[in-house]
Amino acid sequence: MILLGVILLVIGVLVGVSLLTTIGGVLVLIGAILWILGATGRAVGGRKHYF
Repeated sequence: MILLGVILLVIGVLVGVSLLTTIGGVLVLIGAILWILGATGRAVGGRKHYF
């Protein structure tokens, strides 16, 4: 999710499409939050790991 967000963020900045930049930023943020919660061993949504 983080990788997809970074790709969309870069494409959005290079092309100048603000919608792609916004979606990419949101995906990076959500992916980072899930990664941090998963790394601490806390189950999120009933799962310990998100792949």
